[in-house]
Amino acid sequence: MTQEKGKVYLVGAGPGDVAYLTVKAYNLLAAAQVLVYDALVDAQLLQCVPPDCLKLDVGKRGGKPSTTQADINKLLVKHCQQGKQVVRLKSGDPLIFGRCTSEIEALKASGCDFELVPGISSALAAPLLAGIPLTDPVLSRTFAVLTAHEPEVLDWEALSRLETLVILMGGQHLPEIVHQLVRHGRSHLTPIAIIRWAGTPRQQIWTAQLGNIVEQTTELSLSPAVIVIGEVVGLRKYLQPENIYLDQIIRQESGEKHSQVPAVNESIFIPQPMLSNFPLSPLPLSGKTILVTRSVGQSSQFSDRLIALGATVIEMPTLEIAPPSSWEALDNAIAHLFDFDWLILTSTNGIDYFFERLIAQGKDSRALAGVKIAVVGEKTAHCLKQHSLQPDFIPPNFVADSLVENFPEDLHGKKVLFPRVESGGREILVKELTLKGAKVIEVAAYQSCCPSGIPPEAQLALQNRKIDVITFASSKTVQFFCQLTDKIFSNNSDPSQLLEGVCIASIGPQTSKTCHFLFRRVDVEAQEYTLDGLTQALITWATNS
Repeated sequence: MTQEKGKVYLVGAGPGDVAYLTVKAYNLLAAAQVLVYDALVDAQLLQCVPPDCLKLDVGKRGGKPSTTQADINKLLVKHCQQGKQVVRLKSGDPLIFGRCTSEIEALKASGCDFELVPGISSALAAPLLAGIPLTDPVLSRTFAVLTAHEPEVLDWEALSRLETLVILMGGQHLPEIVHQLVRHGRSHLTPIAIIRWAGTPRQQIWTAQLGNIVEQTTELSLSPAVIVIGEVVGLRKYLQPENIYLDQIIRQESGEKHSQVPAVNESIFIPQPMLSNFPLSPLPLSGKTILVTRSVGQSSQFSDRLIALGATVIEMPTLEIAPPSSWEALDNAIAHLFDFDWLILTSTNGIDYFFERLIAQGKDSRALAGVKIAVVGEKTAHCLKQHSLQPDFIPPNFVADSLVENFPEDLHGKKVLFPRVESGGREILVKELTLKGAKVIEVAAYQSCCPSGIPPEAQLALQNRKIDVITFASSKTVQFFCQLTDKIFSNNSDPSQLLEGVCIASIGPQTSKTCHFLFRRVDVEAQEYTLDGLTQALITWATNS
């Protein structure tokens, strides 16, 4: 049998956020069999690969332990020759200070197929995201991009004459950069901006002048950062929403009154207490690390919402959905759908498995023509609409109790089909419907299980107490979280101690009840029992905390 030919894709990851990946890069990650990535690649990009993709962290960050370049070359060749589709993921663009030459030479020498895939370099993205133009008809007709990894080899005399400089890998050598530029004739009043973690929720921006930037950043970590030097830095205040640019914030905080905004080329001195690390846009969840518990394979839309609001998100699957132990009861109910008056669906999982079995029997949504459908929750209703069906009833509050209290017709003598989780679900719905005279037929549509382990990133964050908030969207996620952490943190039998100092956020009253039972508290509960409601509750909490 002929072995499938492998290929290595040298891919630019862009500045960080998955939103700045090229479409081609995203598609290659989604199909990767092996991922070889650098330390500066944002962790959320690692979620783009298939679950069975082999992920190899090779470091490559200044001053930190890294795999040698020779060993990286061997890894790429080895997996390519095994017939794998390999993505070599590099921060920014692979050919801008990406050290790709050695890897390409090794691949060519071994007869390996490869392809270069461009990415957005932080040299271009960071100034843009900070509101700093690299060119201007008056202030900057040229700019140069350089690495200050080895400042002693650079031609500082030539560089000092250029209008705008963009410097990568310069945080550790900032004093030497300033010294060389001033020594070769650059004014100590020249504006400078330092942009750290550009393109991520952690983005920070400092602005000052060459004459005072070193003194004012002595105690700060400036890596990874992009440094922009030139009069264009002064344009930043004009290219942002009016109420957030740095100079205005400084004046508001210091109480200083100014009758007019300084001219474009007028340098602004930033006193030490007012040195700003304010992001380009103040986001309500900035600085918060949120552990999101969810189902295995579930969409990351909730995490994406939190990231867009500034949070650092770590995902921890705590619920695995699987088929029931037997399809017999559900299949029998589907075969006799014409006997039922109502179909009640309380989760997207119930809908997915119900329609899977409907199709397996050679039927489609037309089989439900004589059956009314009630759903609990907007998300469940939306899932039903994807099957071209509109629910006949959605209760005003997105909980099962509300469905019973507000049911639109007399249930006496009605036959109700309720596809549900095989075990562990709440019994209140069946009990209350039965008390109202309905004949409820419960059938197992799926079962929920506890995953086998905790992702390393989540485990490390819990161990090191790096979590600010943990979110729970169901009682089962609370229960299985406790099971998982009990296996890993066996010396800590009380789960409430593990989450000491962590905000516990619940999607609704039933989940909160389980949290109170297991953790003895809930700090945030959504007013609307949806992920959007939970998001809003977290914003309110962060604003008030």
